[in-house]
This record gives sequence, structure tokens and C-alpha cells, in this order.
Amino acid sequence: MIRIEGLTKSFGDKAVLDGVDLEVKRGESMVVIGGSGSGKSVLLKHIIRLLRPDGGRVLIDGSDISGLDEHGLNDLRRRMGMLFQGAALFDSMSVWENVGFALRQHTSLKPREVRRIASEKLRMVGLSGIEDVMPADLSGGMRKRVGLARAIATEPECILYDEPTTGLDPIMADIINDLILSLRERLSVTSVTITHDMTSAFKIADRIAMLYSGRIIEVGTPEEIRKTSSPVVSQFVAGRAEGPIRVEGGYA
Repeated sequence: MIRIEGLTKSFGDKAVLDGVDLEVKRGESMVVIGGSGSGKSVLLKHIIRLLRPDGGRVLIDGSDISGLDEHGLNDLRRRMGMLFQGAALFDSMSVWENVGFALRQHTSLKPREVRRIASEKLRMVGLSGIEDVMPADLSGGMRKRVGLARAIATEPECILYDEPTTGLDPIMADIINDLILSLRERLSVTSVTITHDMTSAFKIADRIAMLYSGRIIEVGTPEEIRKTSSPVVSQFVAGRAEGPIRVEGGYA
């Protein structure tokens, strides 16, 4: 479904992506791992065309999305849902208004129908009866789940997850992992998740890709990544301070 070819992106004199190649198959759960500042979020934003590449291209179902006009971008984004790292809820809107935001913006559905759909999606993520609650009154885990309900409100073909378990305690993180697996099975969606949480990566991934020094240096199943011969991947997966990755200089 998604093919990334030679993707490059720099901010000022810092090259964040330096020739990324990656393919995500339809229905697959791809997890991209890498350290803080390695460019994972930048990669995700290129898939949904929130950023334009300096070089290379992103293809969705074989079509290059770099030249899409506003109409084409709207069509693309209706096919994709995204869970942002901090959930990115609108503080001035109630929970159901947040979940139904895209439906209100891009369809002619009446408010009553949007609310019905929002309630249905909230039930799918284990949150019933909070439609009129404001985001400020939600816990971190609830905000994540509301963000997830919003991501699936338009019944997308693909869901992009930006650090879905960051900031959550281990139990709530595992609840989010289970929700990701459940939604994939129930909705038959393709998913791309970026994370540095290896517990989450091993649980939800069909394949894992390691982003380091601006490139994908290894792709494999969870078992293949566990048994990797790469010293960089091995160090990251094990969370060891000793190894070729040097924190002092950051992650390229």
C-alpha cells in the first residue's frame, strides 16, 4: 500500500532523512523504531503529506503523492487516520466533537448522525458515556483512546500511530497495544507505528524497521529483529548504553 523511495529531508543544515526506502504491504502492521530525534515523526508526516520531501517520493497504491492538489490531499487524508503523540485533541470541543471532527468537516452528515458515529467509535476503544466530557477532564490514557477513536471515525484504510504508548504507565500502554491489534483485526486496516517502546513494537508488529542515521538499516519480523547481527539494532533493542550509538551527539 505504501512505498517510500529514496526519501530525503533536511531542516537547515541538518539532514534528518537521508535516502529512506521502505515498503508497507496492505493489511500489514509495520513498526518503525529509532531513537529520539532519528526522524521517525518526520517520516510519518511525509506519508500523510504534512511535509514535502526534498528528494525521493512516497507512493500510495502506486501513485506519487508529492504533486497532489488540495482536493487530492483531502481524498488521501480521508483514507488515513492518525493518532498524534499527544492525542492533539481540541480543548474547546467536547469528546464527541473531537471524534467527529473530520466527519463534520468533510461530509454532509447531520450533527445527530456524527454524534452517533462518534459514540460507536468511542465504544470500540472502551469509552462509553463520555461524549460530552471536555478533554481537560480526561486522563492521559483516555485522551489517547479518544484520539484513536477520532483516527478511525472515517473508517480509514490505513492508520498512522505516532508514539502511541509514550507517557503512559505499563498497564495503560498494554491496553493501547491491545486496542491497536483489535482495531487492525476488526477493521482490516494497514498500520504504521513509530515508537521507541520495544515492548509495544514486539507485540503489535508484523515487521519492524530500524531508522538510524537518516536511513532504514534493517527490516525484519520481530523474531528476526531479536536475533539481529547488527550491533546498532542489537544495542537499541536491548536498551544498552554501551555500543555504537552515542547519546552525547544525539541520533542522526
